[in-house]
Amino acid sequence: MKTMSVFETGLQTLNQAGEAGEINPRVIAILQAPKRIQIFRIPLKRDDGSFQIHDAYRVHYNNALGPYSDGTRVRPGLTLDEVKALGLFMTIKHCATNIPRGGAKGGIAADPGDLTPGEYERLIRAFVRCLSPKGPWMDVPGADIGTGEQAMSWMLDEYEQITGQSCPAAVNDKPPILGGSLGGEEATGRGCFLTLLDAAAERGLQIKGATAVIQGFGQVGSVVARCLHEAGSKVLAVSDIKGGVVNESGLDIPRLLEYVKKTGFVVGFAGGEALDQQDIFSLECDIAVPAAVQNVINQHNAGGVKAKIVVEAANGPITADAEQVLQEKGVWIVPDVIANAGGATVCHFEMSQGLYNHYWDLDTVTRELDKKMHQAYLDAAATKRRYQAPSLRIGAWISALKKLEKAMTLRGWV
Repeated sequence: MKTMSVFETGLQTLNQAGEAGEINPRVIAILQAPKRIQIFRIPLKRDDGSFQIHDAYRVHYNNALGPYSDGTRVRPGLTLDEVKALGLFMTIKHCATNIPRGGAKGGIAADPGDLTPGEYERLIRAFVRCLSPKGPWMDVPGADIGTGEQAMSWMLDEYEQITGQSCPAAVNDKPPILGGSLGGEEATGRGCFLTLLDAAAERGLQIKGATAVIQGFGQVGSVVARCLHEAGSKVLAVSDIKGGVVNESGLDIPRLLEYVKKTGFVVGFAGGEALDQQDIFSLECDIAVPAAVQNVINQHNAGGVKAKIVVEAANGPITADAEQVLQEKGVWIVPDVIANAGGATVCHFEMSQGLYNHYWDLDTVTRELDKKMHQAYLDAAATKRRYQAPSLRIGAWISALKKLEKAMTLRGWV
């Protein structure tokens, strides 16, 4: 059986939620494809005199609730299908968390690790020059896999050179010195942990003493691990692209974080035994957190998942057929559109601060993030019960689609 692409999986969820929530079919028809797709071919002269052309994309999925917004992914093998899927997910994510922005996604098919700093900067600046329309009221790019504060700083500078205006709200995920928000680096991981707390309360699981495994130990997974450790949970295993480490008594997370800070990877950590990264979801545990890339829980390993709760810190980490297997086993899935919405939420805070040149302290950011994430989970759970939806994912999508339906109706689109 052919495995569905990430975008096809997203459309399947869209159609299921549309039917379960009795959404106007015209709304669902509009959301079957992006409103605008931009495809670029960016030439790059390398420092050694060689020449490359990189495929790049920007997808404007839907702007019924506000300006297009979301990250810029730079990784080898990036496809339009992936970017379209992420644009759809961002449309739903913003609606599910009551953020007045539309959904978009962009990216470049390139390996940042293969480029010199100068080559990488030229590629990022060229991408900004390709974007149109752009600006705080039209399209606001941010960071994603393969980009970060430095890339966003170049993006902002290129935009301001083009327009001749200072406009910190034109780009998200900047460093605070250039108008970025405090709390942004930890927002996705913290938001994921907050939705986990709500899920655990609903399922009757005590976080203190609970056991967890985390696949992916980057900016998101490491924050989730720290939050779990501070809450009294035992993180039994973590993994990254190089491999994994496991300790049945619980890993020493502060020591592991220091180790990864020095080495870049979890492999070789003395506080546990080596673990094949493919085996992490087969470990006995209460909580599993896929925090890396899509499709890591699939038809081949879903039957071996032992966790009671799976929290999707990554985008699309569970395939459609795997989700069916997990549901039949009684696994409670916290879907990506709310679980990893913390980053998008703080990006909204960042844009608001930039527009009005009024910056929040960390306590304010944290307090407002906590409120948004808690309400998003409550809305999804309440909608699931109201429509007797088969999963929290469908509940979250119905909650989002109801808002899109109202906005599109008022605009006269349907």
